[in-house]
Amino acid sequence: MKHDSLYIIMPAYNEEKNIGTVIEQWYPVVERIGGESRLVILNDGSRDGTYEMIRKYQKKYERLIGIDKPNEGHGGTILRGYHYAVDAGADYIFQTDSDGQTLPDEFWQFWKKRKTCGLLIGYRKKREDGFSRLFVTRVLRLVLFLTFGTWVKDANTPYRLMNAKQLSKVLKKIPDGFFLSNVLMTVIYEKHHLHVEYIPITFRPRQAGKNSINMKRIIKIGQKISCAIRKIYGNSLGIPSNKMQEKTK
Repeated sequence: MKHDSLYIIMPAYNEEKNIGTVIEQWYPVVERIGGESRLVILNDGSRDGTYEMIRKYQKKYERLIGIDKPNEGHGGTILRGYHYAVDAGADYIFQTDSDGQTLPDEFWQFWKKRKTCGLLIGYRKKREDGFSRLFVTRVLRLVLFLTFGTWVKDANTPYRLMNAKQLSKVLKKIPDGFFLSNVLMTVIYEKHHLHVEYIPITFRPRQAGKNSINMKRIIKIGQKISCAIRKIYGNSLGIPSNKMQEKTK
């Protein structure tokens, strides 16, 4: 009997201080699931020793895949990771970040519900990473509601489990390199009722290294996402809901 395979997609940018601990924490997940499961870390043009650390751990862990690439930002990097996992034949794809803010122990409640994917997404009910990030989450929620008429509880959470076959169809509606691809993806799933379920998770402060996001950047990101989505999609995502649902069942 074939085991369901899981690809964990993890972008990394200047995470030399975190990446070793994060690999040690998350690698046992793919090891336990087994089969063709892999932990895939995409080094997004880091200027420190992040990729060297990944290569070091690859010698120890056979299910760890390190991909080195030029910098293109978080959104473009995870999109590249999603396409990589789909092309590799993953059954399920999970995305989290490499800064140590999420907990692998909380993953198993998602895995138990995998047959209902859709999109199972972590809801950061209590955030410990500062007011500024909570602020942008709330602003983004309002922007998406005004743009699409869809209320998204937590659009950009880096803790999400997806059925790969369904995701492959959703990815066709997201432009390459889109800078907030997880946000747009969440809206597509919500807008067309592709089974979205929010599960509360712990979201800790960054464990080491420096946060590259400040309030000034957050305000600019809010303006940029609103303009970009309206320019590309208007108030429609171009996916007939009933057809998408038929194709992805």
